[in-house]
Amino acid sequence: MQTVRGITELEYAFLFTLRKVNSIKLEGFKQFFNDMPVDPYIKGNYRSRRLSRFTVNGNELIKLPHGYFYQSKDYNPLLGDIKREFAELDSALIELDIFKNLIFAFTDSCKLHPEAEIGVHQIRISCSPDNLGNPAPEGIHRDGTDFIGIFSVDRDNIQGGETHLYTANQEEPIFSKVLNPGELLLVNDHEFLHFTTPIKPGNNTPGTRDVFVLTSPSLLSD
Repeated sequence: MQTVRGITELEYAFLFTLRKVNSIKLEGFKQFFNDMPVDPYIKGNYRSRRLSRFTVNGNELIKLPHGYFYQSKDYNPLLGDIKREFAELDSALIELDIFKNLIFAFTDSCKLHPEAEIGVHQIRISCSPDNLGNPAPEGIHRDGTDFIGIFSVDRDNIQGGETHLYTANQEEPIFSKVLNPGELLLVNDHEFLHFTTPIKPGNNTPGTRDVFVLTSPSLLSD
């Protein structure tokens, strides 16, 4: 069991949990991270992103209508108070059993209400020998939701990308870990701030970090 600042993870289990989702074969996701649209809201063209929202009805995943992503500047000083629009997740991705298993792992672990709305961000961060990739350009932050899930799909030729959790902005992190492919970090957004360190290539060729970030509520509006 991992220990953070003298406190076992079990004591924080109702606030954050790290788990391995063994039911998901990651190879099925990887093709969907190629040729993703570049995030137009940040400079540098190093982040690609898609976003959709869903609810769960029993064993069925229901995709909701397209919406705008919105956060207050209180939570995102870089891009807050802006309606951001992203391309939807690929319909072939949504139909995969492994995608549904990921959503179910999130809803079950967080014990979400059956009608809870879930936002799913598909994100690739790229880096090159000349440019770092920054997974969290807004710095240490909360998202302004209730629950967050960060699921690592792939780390290709990168160093860095360590995820941190904080109880306060000026404190040392109480959790620090590189999320390995297949690991899902679940976080109570009311209790913790989070951050992920920049990435750089492991050698002289480009590198990528692929994740799904899930939130409930979704922070999307019509």
